[in-house]
Amino acid sequence: MDRDGGIRRRITRGMIPVLALHVGTEFYRLRRKPPVTAGLILANTLIYLRPGALDRLLPTIDEVWFNPHLIVKYGDLRRFFLSAFYHMGESHLVYNMMSLLWKGIQLETSMGSVEFASMVAALLGLSQGITLILAKSLLLFFDYETAYYNQYAVGFSGVLFAMKVVLNSESDDLTSLNGVLVPARHAAWVELILIQLFVPGVSFLGHLGGILAGLVYLKLRRSYSGPDPLAALIRKVAGVISWPVKFLRSLIGWQTRRITGRGTVGSRRPVQRVYDVWRCTACTYDNSALADVCEMCSTERSGHGFASPTPSNNIGALSLEEVRRRRLERFSR
Repeated sequence: MDRDGGIRRRITRGMIPVLALHVGTEFYRLRRKPPVTAGLILANTLIYLRPGALDRLLPTIDEVWFNPHLIVKYGDLRRFFLSAFYHMGESHLVYNMMSLLWKGIQLETSMGSVEFASMVAALLGLSQGITLILAKSLLLFFDYETAYYNQYAVGFSGVLFAMKVVLNSESDDLTSLNGVLVPARHAAWVELILIQLFVPGVSFLGHLGGILAGLVYLKLRRSYSGPDPLAALIRKVAGVISWPVKFLRSLIGWQTRRITGRGTVGSRRPVQRVYDVWRCTACTYDNSALADVCEMCSTERSGHGFASPTPSNNIGALSLEEVRRRRLERFSR
């Protein structure tokens, strides 16, 4: 596809506004917004539309087609990674982004944004790598050259198939695929066959590589009990990026406490005051140290009357009826 074709693709036929409306509606109703899912949808859409300066900065689709032969021959990592973020047409993009929205919201809200970002990165690398290995294996063991030399593919569907496997891995429910009820944990395999039968021109190896990537990811996560190293790396990068913002926020917060005089300056440990209340010997109500008469029963303060963990021996000198009478008298003034 030439560069003029890429420019023509920037003119939407109305499906992208529908996608934007659907995404906005879904995010509006969510109390906790999934930022990684939103970022992935935005990135895929901007790469497709190529607005303004992005058209000059981004490589063309001809430069990023996923072709196993070119990737292996030239070590072309750009094709290996970027091909997942390019799409053939508007319907291809919108279908994939709708699927990403549904899966991403469920996974990110349950896993957390950092772990979800780590999983997507792992699934991207695994799905692309397994697809490459499958194409090379067909050439070596079966002398099948088409998948290795002649097939060119783009799209996020390999990662989406992997996400589907992860999402349904623990589900015992049934799901409907074109009116057919199938176990949710096997839905990816059924969808692989149905898409291959009814949608011409799709990458069977790319989708199969995605399913296998999801299975490999689950196997690795279950066999590894330690912290996710990729998630730890993402946290560190996010911490470095957000440090200036946190620093400015701390400065603003410190100045606010100094100006208003509220809160503590320096130490956050609360100051324990011993003599700011006194306990009534009659009703055990804790009164302000500034008051000489109990606010609850009107008993006069006797002695120091400071609050203590043990009740005074004088408590109970008044009868319950007398305490009640004094309370009513106090609040009827």
